[in-house]
Amino acid sequence: MSLYEHVFLARQDISAQQVEGLVDTYRALLEENGGKVGKTEYWGLKSLAYKIKKNRKAHYTLMNIDAPHEAVAEMERQMGLSTDVIRFLTLKVDEHETEPSAMMRRSDRDDRDGRGDRGDRRGPRRDRDRDHSSREPRAETVQSKESAGAEDAEENSE
Repeated sequence: MSLYEHVFLARQDISAQQVEGLVDTYRALLEENGGKVGKTEYWGLKSLAYKIKKNRKAHYTLMNIDAPHEAVAEMERQMGLSTDVIRFLTLKVDEHETEPSAMMRRSDRDDRDGRGDRGDRRGPRRDRDRDHSSREPRAETVQSKESAGAEDAEENSE
């Protein structure tokens, strides 16, 4: 038998208990066809990057499957017919992960990669750190002001 990781997305307006019922239904279908489901993880109701079948959110669920291809194909066929399942993806893998998936691991921002606090996120500002009051105006600025003043004087004299 082959090993698969299967993720499916269920509609946002069904409950978590109904999603568990879907998992039980597909588990029974796989077991009838000679397969078995190892680990299942309910990842929760999450926002989608874009609307899928008029849904902005979906219930995500992962299933580790050890079953023949025919059993997985039948499960996918049943999911395609279901109105509660909006998307699914099945990947063939060499071995299943025994630890929790990346979605279930606790993300601790302070402990991530040992980076710690980033400090001031805005970064240094050059304007804030300098005193501009003692700076002389640039030569082209002075010349342009003088020429503008001369043009104004010519207009006023006419």
